[in-house]
Order: sequence, then structure tokens, then C-alpha cells
Amino acid sequence: MISRKIAEQTLAEALKTGGDFAELFLQDKRSSTLALLDGRIENAVTGRAHGAGIRIIKGLSSVYVHTNDTSLTGLTAAARRAADAVGDGSAAVDVHLIGSVAANLHAYRQLPMDVPGARKAKLLKTASAAARSVSDEIVQVRVAVSDSDSDVLIANSEGLFTADRRVYTRFMTSAVAAGGGENQTGGGSPGALMGYELFETRVDVEQVAREAAQQAVTMLHADPCPAGRMPVVIDGGFGGVIFHEACGHSLEAAAVAFGNSEFCGKLGMQVATPIVTAIDDGTLPNEWGSTNIDDEGTPTTRLVLIENGVLKNYMVDRLNGQRMGMAPTGSSRRQDYTFAPTSRMRNTYIAPGSDDEGEIIASCGDGLYAKKMGGGSVNPVTGEFNFAVSEGYLIRDGKIDRPVRGAMLIGRGAEVLQKIDRVGKKMWMAQGMCGASSGSVPTNVGQPMIRVTDITVGGR
Repeated sequence: MISRKIAEQTLAEALKTGGDFAELFLQDKRSSTLALLDGRIENAVTGRAHGAGIRIIKGLSSVYVHTNDTSLTGLTAAARRAADAVGDGSAAVDVHLIGSVAANLHAYRQLPMDVPGARKAKLLKTASAAARSVSDEIVQVRVAVSDSDSDVLIANSEGLFTADRRVYTRFMTSAVAAGGGENQTGGGSPGALMGYELFETRVDVEQVAREAAQQAVTMLHADPCPAGRMPVVIDGGFGGVIFHEACGHSLEAAAVAFGNSEFCGKLGMQVATPIVTAIDDGTLPNEWGSTNIDDEGTPTTRLVLIENGVLKNYMVDRLNGQRMGMAPTGSSRRQDYTFAPTSRMRNTYIAPGSDDEGEIIASCGDGLYAKKMGGGSVNPVTGEFNFAVSEGYLIRDGKIDRPVRGAMLIGRGAEVLQKIDRVGKKMWMAQGMCGASSGSVPTNVGQPMIRVTDITVGGR
């Protein structure tokens, strides 16, 4: 995208006023979205984002500027602006870059931009019809496919000069069921770090659409959820959002480095029951949260966060690692070139356990089965959270009794970790977009079925 010489000149300009470290992140991204609402094309959008960001670190402070002018003139002008904000010194700096090629763990076969619009539209119409076929109570169906193809180049004053290509494809569906003056919604949004082979190897759009519609219909006829403290069984896949939000963010160096985490100073300590092992893995082939290198150019890693209940690692980026005296873990991410990077999750999940899923429910007595989780909020400093259950069922005498709606799970992340007494054998993941100070990035959440001995359930 730019030559090594241009990158060297840009970084040298950035260090002229005394910075300790300079980094250049350049991105060229092509994207498209096609959406269908009630059988008709709602919108068709294509876009291109091209630009570069320059970061200078001096001590434990940093400056970040960005520009969409990636000529030598544009890059050096941006570097000069950043350097002026660092100090007013004058130093002659030589930067010598050595090219490196990251191993590609994530093969792709069908580039999104090579797929005709007619094929995409046919895929969406097939999915829409499948959702409609579930029930006459389905009154609205929206389906969409989005994709992107992004080239990134990363160089820094320590000599790094590397690049990566990232191809994402995702299918999204939302179905609304109506009756008795009420509406309920079901949805699904599977995706992966791959091209349109996604729909040949991983995702059956008709099945995803039918499941979304069935969820909407089921919740339409559900009773209000009773409130109180009770055992809760949380299913796999998107159930992992509770660990992601209530615990994962608190294990990012962006929180830990400033003392804004309930897990500060707890490395080597028991923070969960011994049956809990939690992992953040950016190396999983073609997974939604994976990359070959992070957005600082560090090779991605498999990072065990909690092992048999013991806190083993934090997710660390360069700058916060300096604050903590810890090495980067390949966890630095950003939405695009307009954001400075920081520590973020990738594919974060609770590892499979040894409990039979049927036994988990059968031994529950009376409680709640959270089959699908929805949105929520969390305070990373205290770990206090509340999450909506988008599809839930009461458990009576160890058997799934009837659907209930309006359930909220309320608690603290550290407390929930200490109350997990069952972990199922089958783990699966679901896809989401995680927002934080470095923008919105693709992340996977996941877990097997787990059981929490007791948690506050909000309802009626």
C-alpha cells in the first residue's frame, strides 16, 4: 500500500521532537451490505475507507492522529502534527524497517466483492421465506448480509514492517411475531473471518431464519418470568456474553492498568470455581474474532485467562503493558485507522467441562433455563451487571416446564465465577460486535452450558 521508504520517512518525522516510539497503521477497507425487508430490497450500500493513523508514545503518554491522505506529503504532515503535540525538541532520527510476513491462519476462497448482487439477493429471499414459513404470526422479517475486505499495514520505529488481509462475512436476521396486541422478536447473526464459502461450510441461512422466527413465536406466548434468587442454567453460544461483559472487560489491560478492575492484583489467585477455565484465543482458524496479527503487529495468541479457577493472564497491549510492566499478548485491536489501539477481547470463551447437559438441568430442581441471552450493561470496576434473557424457560423438578419472558440476570462477575457448579461438554460460540475506547470490533463469545447455583433474576 505504501513503500518501506515512505513508512521510514513518516516514522522518522514522528520522532523528531523526542518521542520514544512511533507507529504507523494504514488501512484500505472495502465493504458492502445488502438488506431485505419483508421480501423487498431495503438498501444496498457499498463503501471504502482508506487512511492511516500515527501514534507516538513518550513515557506513559501517547498522541494519536489520523489522515486519509496516504501520500508521503500527507503522512509526514500528520506525523509532524503528532510530533508537535509530544514536544518541541529537535532530533535527527533514522528508522530502518525490516519486512516480515505473518503466517496466514485464515484461508478464504470466495472474496465478497467477487460475489454478484443477484446471488446475495437470492440468499436473502430464501432466508426470508424460511422465516415466514414458521407461523402466520410472523409479521415482519428483515435479513441482511454484510461483508468486508480489509488490507492493513503496520510499521513502527522498532523496525517492524508487516501486513495482514482480513475478509469478513456475516448474515443477520430479525423476525417479529405479533398477536394479542403484543410483539416479540427473535434473531441471529452468524459470521466468520472468511468469504462467501461461509454459506457452504458453516451457515445455513434457512435454519438460522427459522430459529429466529420460532424464538419470536415462542416468546409471544410466554408467561412473565417470576423474580427472585434461583439456580440458573445458561446455554452455550451467546450465553458467553455474560463472561465477556462481566469478567472479560475487567481482564483487559485498559482497565487493569488504571486500577479500574475487580481483578487487579489477583494473578495467581483463585477467582472462580476449579471447574472453570476461560480462554481468549485469536488463533482459531477463520473465527469471527481472529486475526493473524493484532493491530500493533504482534502475532495473535491463545491466552489462558483463568485455568481451573486460577487467574493466569490479562489481555495486554503495548502502552498499557508498559504501565503494568507486562509484555503484549497480541490483544491490541481497533475499529479502523481513526482509532488508537488498546487491549480487547478476540474469541473469548469458557472451555468445555465434563458435565452432561441433560444432568445439568435434571439436577437443577426449580430454576431458570436461559437458552438465549440478549443485551445488557456492566460496570467493569465493580463487575456489577444486568443482562436480558431473550429466550428463557422455567425449570420445575429438574424438567423444562414452560417459556417465560422479561427475565433479567443481575449480579457481579466475580461472584458468578465462584458460583458455577456445572460446565457442560459441548462448547460453541456466537458472533457480536464489541464497543470500547478503540471502537467496535468483531468478537466471538462462547461457552458450554453452565449452571450458576443462585443468581438474582429480575421479572414480575
